[in-house]
Amino acid sequence: MGLKAVHCCQRHPRCCANDSLMPKALKLSLLAISVLLVVFVFLGGFLPGGVRAGTDATAYQQMEVYSEVLQHIQNDYVVTPNIPKVTTGALHGLLEGLDPDSSYLTPTEFKLYQAHENESKAQIGVRIAKRYGYATVISVIPGSAADHAGITDGDVIEEIGDQSTRVMPLQMIRLALDGQPGTTLNFSVIEPTSATPAAMTLTRTMAQYPAVLVDQYENNSILYLKPYDLSPDRVNALLARLRQVQAGRQKVLLDLRDVTDGDMNSAVQLANAFLKSGTITTLQGQKFSTQTWMAEPKNFITSAPLIVLVNRGTAGPAEIVAAALKGNNRAELVGERTFGSGAVQKLMPLPDGAVLFLSVAKYHGPNGEIIQDNAVMPNVVVVANNGFGLVTPAATGPVTKPTAPGAVQPAQPVKPPAAQPDDQLNKALDLLKQEKAA
Repeated sequence: MGLKAVHCCQRHPRCCANDSLMPKALKLSLLAISVLLVVFVFLGGFLPGGVRAGTDATAYQQMEVYSEVLQHIQNDYVVTPNIPKVTTGALHGLLEGLDPDSSYLTPTEFKLYQAHENESKAQIGVRIAKRYGYATVISVIPGSAADHAGITDGDVIEEIGDQSTRVMPLQMIRLALDGQPGTTLNFSVIEPTSATPAAMTLTRTMAQYPAVLVDQYENNSILYLKPYDLSPDRVNALLARLRQVQAGRQKVLLDLRDVTDGDMNSAVQLANAFLKSGTITTLQGQKFSTQTWMAEPKNFITSAPLIVLVNRGTAGPAEIVAAALKGNNRAELVGERTFGSGAVQKLMPLPDGAVLFLSVAKYHGPNGEIIQDNAVMPNVVVVANNGFGLVTPAATGPVTKPTAPGAVQPAQPVKPPAAQPDDQLNKALDLLKQEKAA
């Protein structure tokens, strides 16, 4: 009876609309089930082997505290609480308390996730993760709607529609941001320098990354390479260009700023192109078979002097490259601390149809540092000065600015803004000038 009541409340909110009418025995049953459910998850009931003996005492003490907190909520809160809702919130917090990528999805959320998981999705052009409890922008696709609207890495998406991202699992946030081409998205965003949310309405499009940007500096003695992502096609283009580097005459500047997306194996290939030997990365977890990627001499391409640009939008596969090149003393990193993203999640079904997206392994740099936890620090810190010197595709396109909450001013052509001095790029060039080509 108790389990059926929980399921009814989860599937049909009206069943729980008036808890004051629920029999006391049923309330106590729900309370007991809530405690048992959290015990089941917290103590590793969904994992083979359960809990290790060394953690039993501490874990059960914590469960006693949790049970007492639930009792106080049930008996002393200002109004009769919705216990299933309280438990769902506790499970969300439990998973997100581990790391930003771990999530709990209710049965309803998981059904919605499954229904739309494999759809071709349009987007506004942001890559997001959870930080400080909210959806935080890691990077923006150049030329996308978000880019035109002035959204940048570090911005916080506070609400999507009328729902706070604080209470949304990461998977559901990404699902809400995506949609069919031509549909609009209403959301509010907070810039790092502002405490006031700005309401925005943007149109979803099939945003794509630009091709690899190639440039030359100092009379062609410095080769500048900017991949906007580390997909296999982009990395193959980079490797082809690196094979053309003139030994003894050229140096390389690899710009990984705001590079978030990509393929891990492609990242290993790119790092290996600059390394003859050494550890590129290691993937480790409590019950995960350790995997280590070593540089292979056959995949080495160039020993040209190398500087790598990084910033807070450098994430995931790009961080693996940056950590490998820094950890093997192959390159100096210039810029800002990277984002810190490098974990593998496993989907774990629960008996009631809910699921966990649980981080089971994390990537480590050559020196053992955990990228997810520590990010990658540059050798030379240079704070960004509100814009790169390079002109992105968005700089020459129309700009859309909201004039009121939910309203959008029609897009109008604008004069491209003057390029800001790029202190990070200039510092990297100065360092490379001092290097002797190899």
